[in-house]
Amino acid sequence: MNEIIQRIKNANHIVVISHVNPDADSICSASAMYTYLLQEHKKVSWFCKTKKIDSKLSFIPWFEKIRDSFPSSADLAISLDCGDIKRLGVELECDLINIDHHASNTNFGMLNLVDSNAISTTMVLFDLFKTNGIKINKKMATALYGGLLDDSNGFMDENVDGTIFATIGELLECGAEHNICNKFIMKSVSLAALRLKAIMFKNMRLEAEARIAIFCVSDEDMKSTGAIGQDCESPLEESLYLPHVEVALLLKQNSDFTLKGSIRCTSGVDASKIASNFGGGGHASRAGFNINSVVQIEDVQKEVLNLIKKEL
Repeated sequence: MNEIIQRIKNANHIVVISHVNPDADSICSASAMYTYLLQEHKKVSWFCKTKKIDSKLSFIPWFEKIRDSFPSSADLAISLDCGDIKRLGVELECDLINIDHHASNTNFGMLNLVDSNAISTTMVLFDLFKTNGIKINKKMATALYGGLLDDSNGFMDENVDGTIFATIGELLECGAEHNICNKFIMKSVSLAALRLKAIMFKNMRLEAEARIAIFCVSDEDMKSTGAIGQDCESPLEESLYLPHVEVALLLKQNSDFTLKGSIRCTSGVDASKIASNFGGGGHASRAGFNINSVVQIEDVQKEVLNLIKKEL
């Protein structure tokens, strides 16, 4: 029996963890694992440190079970889609299973299942379930499909291949509610997000002969629109559809004047390599970093821009 499955069977109280500021893949993979643990008649909790999670993910099974306090009685935690231990949002005193697909993952768990070739963490979970003969029910299938949908950018990512579509076919056969996933993950948008998008594109700058798109979002921009951090992602991704743009950079100011950076690429530029200069990581085409000191956004922008230009 797989070592991870065996450890799960031996545990009494298991907590699934979605990382800080979770995206669909983190929520969906945690949801699928949560359902599996219920099938195993385990006592299970779902932890995420972020209090305000994107409401468009509220259709995901068991979303209402998410809590921002970590139960002290837990003897096992399972992190999903967390590339860095700092993004757990909690210091653990119990054993940890780390399941992820980020190339920059440092294997920080007691047990680690990290496949950097997988397009999403839900794909890693799908393979784990299939390999160990675990039945995928409707709730699990919906969650697994949702993670695949989001991390593949609606199945338009260049890494999408026949294997992905074969997996989708199996999930549909298992009852995945693909229409609901498509509606909420790909189409649902809040008024706050639209207002923020207008500001972001109005203030967007193009550098290096329009090969780099730069977005700087202030804390005031976030407060005036009522948007959340995840709302910055859509304009960042969409800028890559512009003619000539190969790299998109987002620098978002937090309320304490620290910064969150995100990089998206379509060219040969390695986003994770650039993010690693600031203690971050991710994938070659998608990466992020945090600067946890008070800095001037202009200074960071200049530094990151120089690194991108060297890669170009």
